[in-house]
This record gives sequence, C-alpha cells and structure tokens, in this order.
Amino acid sequence: MSESNKAARNKELVVHGFTEFAAGNIDVLRTVLHEDFIEHSPGNPSGREAFIAFVAKAPVARARLDLKRVVADDEHVVMHYHMATDDDPRGVAVVDIWRLVDGQIVEHWDVVQPVPETARVPYGMF
Repeated sequence: MSESNKAARNKELVVHGFTEFAAGNIDVLRTVLHEDFIEHSPGNPSGREAFIAFVAKAPVARARLDLKRVVADDEHVVMHYHMATDDDPRGVAVVDIWRLVDGQIVEHWDVVQPVPETARVPYGMF
C-alpha cells in the first residue's frame, strides 16, 4: 500500500472516530484505540480501558467539538478543533496528534489553548 493510501485510510479512521465520539458514542474508542494505547498528556492514563474510563468523565465527553482541519502522513493524523461547553462558550483550541499502526491508534499527544476574547486574536484561532 502506498504511503498516501495509508495516510488517507488513517485519516478516515480517526475522523470517523472523532465524529462518533463528538456525537456521544464513547464506545467507538474501543474500536479505534489499541489495547496497549499510550497517552502522552499529563494526568491522562494509558491503556485503552483506563483511557476510556477517564475520558468518559472528562469535560470533552460533554463538549461541542467543531473539527476545523485534519492533516495526515503515513502513520500520524493531526486534528485541530474547537472544544466548547455551555459553561465556557469560548472554549479551547485543541490539536490532537494520533499515531496509528495497523488501523488502530497506538499513541496520542495533545496541545490545548484557551480561546481568548476576539479582540485579542484579530485573525481568529481557527
């Protein structure tokens, strides 16, 4: 399989998982995360089941997720999105980096930044 086909397949898998998760289907994580999933974000657990239990109780599970862009190479998919809640309508800008092997996510990194008032970001966050 060519690298571009692999990138496209990985992108499709991650976007499908994101879309399902954003719609409230937390169980989709059982199909996209590898059993030995490694989480690189401080305070978040590694391991598929531990991570799912953690994220099910985290604010992201109840937030509105608005996907802005997706970039993929042969084994990484990078997503940039806006996460907001009723309590925090400005929300945060999130960049997730997922590494995939054989059609499953094996590692995750993220960068999260609060969205400031519009006047402080004249060109927008997204």
